[in-house]
Amino acid sequence: MSPAATSSEERIRTYEDFARVHAYLLAAAGVPPSLHQRLYAKLADEVFDGGEVFAVEPCESGRQRRLVLAADKPLGKESDVFLVDHAWSFRLPDALKQLREVPGLAERMAALMCVDLDRRIEIEESDEQHSEKSGSLEHVLQIVEKERVRVREMGSDYAAWLELEELGIDDDMLVTLDLSVKFPNLVALNLWGNKLQDPEKVVQEIKKCAKLKALWLNENPVLGKNIDKDVLDGLSGLEIYNSHFTSKAGEWALGFCADIVGADSPTFSVECTLLESIETIDLSDRGIHKLPEAFSPTKLPSLSKLNIRGNPLDQISGDDLLKLFSGFTHLQELEINIPGPLGNSAISILESLPNLSLLNGVDCSSIIETGKHVVDSALEPRLPEWSPEESLAERVIGAMWLFLMTYRLADEEKIDETPVWYVMDELGSAMRHSDNANFRIAPFFYTILWPTHDVHTGEECTRDFLFGIGEDKQRSARLTAWFHTPEKYFIQEFRRYQEQLQSNRICASTKLEETPSTRSIRPSDGRALRVYTDIPHVEEFLTRPEFVLTTDLKEADIIWVSIQVDSEVKNATGITDQQYTNQFPFEACLVMKHHLAETIQKAWGSPEWLQPTYNLETHLSPLIGDYHTRKRDGMDNLWIMKPWNMARTIDTTVTGDLSAIIRLMETGPKICQKYIECPALFQGRKFDLRYIVLVRSFRPLEIFLSDVFWVRLANNQYTLEKTSFFEYETHFTVMNYIGRMNHMNTPEFIKEFEKEHQVKWLDIHGSIRSMIRHVFESAAAVHPEMQSPFSRAMYGVDVMIDNRFKPKILEMNRRVAMGADCSSSITHATRILLCLSLSATLCRSDPDLLVDFCVADTASPASLHLNGLACIDPAAARPEHFATSALSRATNPTPFGFNVTVTSPVSSLPGANAQGLAMARTDLAPGGVAPPHSHPRASEVALVLSGSVLVGFADTSYRLYTQLLRAGEAFVFPRAMVHFLYNVDAAAPAVVLSGLNSQSPGAQLLPLSAFRTEPRVPDEVLKRAFKINGQDVQRIQRNLGGSS
Repeated sequence: MSPAATSSEERIRTYEDFARVHAYLLAAAGVPPSLHQRLYAKLADEVFDGGEVFAVEPCESGRQRRLVLAADKPLGKESDVFLVDHAWSFRLPDALKQLREVPGLAERMAALMCVDLDRRIEIEESDEQHSEKSGSLEHVLQIVEKERVRVREMGSDYAAWLELEELGIDDDMLVTLDLSVKFPNLVALNLWGNKLQDPEKVVQEIKKCAKLKALWLNENPVLGKNIDKDVLDGLSGLEIYNSHFTSKAGEWALGFCADIVGADSPTFSVECTLLESIETIDLSDRGIHKLPEAFSPTKLPSLSKLNIRGNPLDQISGDDLLKLFSGFTHLQELEINIPGPLGNSAISILESLPNLSLLNGVDCSSIIETGKHVVDSALEPRLPEWSPEESLAERVIGAMWLFLMTYRLADEEKIDETPVWYVMDELGSAMRHSDNANFRIAPFFYTILWPTHDVHTGEECTRDFLFGIGEDKQRSARLTAWFHTPEKYFIQEFRRYQEQLQSNRICASTKLEETPSTRSIRPSDGRALRVYTDIPHVEEFLTRPEFVLTTDLKEADIIWVSIQVDSEVKNATGITDQQYTNQFPFEACLVMKHHLAETIQKAWGSPEWLQPTYNLETHLSPLIGDYHTRKRDGMDNLWIMKPWNMARTIDTTVTGDLSAIIRLMETGPKICQKYIECPALFQGRKFDLRYIVLVRSFRPLEIFLSDVFWVRLANNQYTLEKTSFFEYETHFTVMNYIGRMNHMNTPEFIKEFEKEHQVKWLDIHGSIRSMIRHVFESAAAVHPEMQSPFSRAMYGVDVMIDNRFKPKILEMNRRVAMGADCSSSITHATRILLCLSLSATLCRSDPDLLVDFCVADTASPASLHLNGLACIDPAAARPEHFATSALSRATNPTPFGFNVTVTSPVSSLPGANAQGLAMARTDLAPGGVAPPHSHPRASEVALVLSGSVLVGFADTSYRLYTQLLRAGEAFVFPRAMVHFLYNVDAAAPAVVLSGLNSQSPGAQLLPLSAFRTEPRVPDEVLKRAFKINGQDVQRIQRNLGGSS
């Protein structure tokens, strides 16, 4: 793109135009002023001359590339600037589609990211041809003979060192070589990467080489056949076995790791003083449990640089290890795992070893200044991984997070909500990370690249992947996107975070202080309430005589607006604190996703109904620990990334890729939440539920929930196929802005859902109601400052149900646009304002209906739950609304020998709505029992219609009240008391008709509460509570239809 192509009105023709128009962008990009004119010249002529200056080289065995300076002359600091093209630009939802459809794109990206299949096949075929050629006995004998000649020249007692790596040597060839005869003083034998597989032959030949001190059998099939003990027992002097120190490791092994022992100098005498001159020793990844006795300040007095990474060192305490290291008075540089043998903190290590100048490659003074506890400058890079069956496009999707860059488009009015991701061309993508980078890049039309230090020919060119991001923004944790950082540290952070959450249970340990209920705000003179609104639905449909619309903000009693009414708005408009508004102070604690999770976690810790949730701006480390823990334990590791405060699933991503999770932080603040990978499905599709909650007060907590909700269905069948995560209509349900909307009305959904899953929706709805109340209790407990007598509000609560039919809170929104997704806007808008402002009649204080009856409106999804279900127009009532045949039929008994049919205003008796009653028919099989149970919200009177039934209940002092009833006799069970019914006749059934004083009485069976919960009550609790053993627990659980 030419710098002249910015706009037709302000066309750039000269460098002066360029510098003036792009002054802010140039400064923001950090481009040195001395390079501005050269940048303009290259942009104007589209000069891409990086290929003349740099070269791309393979590294990490071809799994990565690096960029080096190839020019004949060094490149001075800020001496030039280079253009880097963008090979691929896309928005994330389009990535897979483009890779599949754009010709050549997948092939180019696969090659750039080193995941191209064809090239690897060619390399493997070449390697196989080389292996066939070099694996001949003749070739091996040539190498053996060459070593024999060298030993003969050095003298008959000279030690031999044989390098026979990757020569295709098999068992018979090893026997034929007869190495013990040819080399009686063989001290090191390298057989790495051959074809040895017969344990007996290999051990027999190896044991003949009695003077071996080092043996490498790595990557031979025989290693999987438990030969280690036989080898170690048969070679008494072996100090290094398969790259690891043995328990016999001593001075020779230390000399090998210090490069004073090798093929050219295979041994040295005990009297030799070479160890005393050692300054550097690399003991990394040697499987060392306890350091050799020879590793001491006496034997190694000159040691100044030690690398001891990757060793368990579990047979020596951290304190003893620190004491040992402190004895090396010249030790300046130490590399060791943190967390690891010396503890979890770099600061603590430096306090014990104050003479160190570098710890894990990082300057010790900077560690102390920044307060970093975990440091490492030599992290192992993450390399792309894939499986053979994956297509090139799928491989690129998995590898791209190691290469992607991002920006957002913007104009003078706003920034684009959806970020653009891009991959630099082969030159730019070959630049690897360094904390001490010698180049810097910035997006500017293309991407521009310039040196920040002097760079010499052949030197690697690096950039800082996290330029400008320090530890205050979790730099060390964010490097996990590109490097294998210490898993142990992050798992410890995760455990610490879990412990903190468990100590945060405010709601579980305290009771909210009760204060007087809110009162009606209706004026005492009976005049109508003046309502100011900017919401069209309210203006159009608010027609009740209790309200009158006004356009004067200052005279309004109620202000119901779409904007945030904060102190700035109040000052600008003259709104007073005595005017009622449709929002509570500090409601961000509910409607912003990170605050909602934090509020719930402070109140309840980690409740089952909140998926594990992390604010990535503050809790990336425990998230990484959680991810590693799940991976280690074989658990599902799918996560969903959600922006703090964006609607319509903008910039929301589902992924199981840890690098992707971390990189997605770059497009704005987000939470990372455990994805509900096993949701309850409706006809194979994912769905969520939108509930409407009205809040009149937080102290006391007064909330009203509509029993009618909106069902939002995904358009595609649900699947966890990896490529499906790019399909919006498979994993997301909000279709208002994309795809085709797929909603259902409430009664139809309930009927079909109950039929499909064989469950009772009332049970699920009860769990949802309880969860929603807990959410608002969280806000009331954690943020008491939310309470305001002049605030009322309406919130949308999004809920999902998992495949165990347990509800999960997704998010909450301020609901100001009443009627936008309702079919009965007049009723809806009016009832909301009535409920929130005129409390007396419609919300809670009058125990009796103020109309003759309230037939349940089961057809309208706009209905609001005020006193039972919403009512239809009384003029539309019909006799059948007040009649039911639901109790006329016997039903099949449960394993206990009973079954119950209960009337419901939704499904069988709409005329009973709001009457505070329900009826139930209980069928008892011969000898059947309705086991001990309770109704938490109702008293019950039971009338025996036929048979002989023993009934009874126990009060809270455990006194039993029991009676044998025959046909025509009745018995009362007080509210919430545990009671039972037992058909004493073993030959004939019995029928009982009950009346309950609640249309939603609820029921809890004691046997199931103890032995059929999900998750299960711990066996130890049941054993102690019921004085039974573990076998009894399992038997009871099986008998009740559960898993033991």
